[in-house]
Amino acid sequence: MRLIAAFALLLSVVACGTIENASDGTRMQVQGPYLLISGTITSRTPATFARHLAENRRIDTVVLGQIDGSIDAKATHRMGRQIRAAGLATELRANSVVDSGGVELFIAGAERRMAPAAALRVHSWRNGYREGSSYPRQSPKHQMTRRYMAEMLGNDGFYWFTLQAAPSDGIHRMTADEIRRYGLLTRP
Repeated sequence: MRLIAAFALLLSVVACGTIENASDGTRMQVQGPYLLISGTITSRTPATFARHLAENRRIDTVVLGQIDGSIDAKATHRMGRQIRAAGLATELRANSVVDSGGVELFIAGAERRMAPAAALRVHSWRNGYREGSSYPRQSPKHQMTRRYMAEMLGNDGFYWFTLQAAPSDGIHRMTADEIRRYGLLTRP
């Protein structure tokens, strides 16, 4: 009986993650040349994003509002590459708070600007077993995100910084000096 109950609990937890990822946790709204995005990046977010771009040719800037991260790193990187390929700018306004995978989306902008009161917050990833920071630098576990960040910023220094900034269950608000040091802005 305990085994059946444990299996049912495990199945419900897995199903919740699958259902959450199957729905698009992001909200997108077009305002003239701006596409405002908030929420959680899921596996469906890149398709919704592509649809908005196809339907609204005037969009030239992606404005990130409250982004609490991503539950699909591959989708986040796919969307980031769409942003870069389209030559779109990314922007953070005074009320923007962008966490984790949302920061990976922000760095995709061909031009990146940020209001002084906005927040970029980072932390290490966790794969269910270990913190990303606990793997040796040569581990293949680092490659996908390390390569993406190097592609967007010209080097992988920012990736290694995020691993040390805070554990996966914490968060680190980047300082103006850190943002400058890792080249996250093209314009203040």
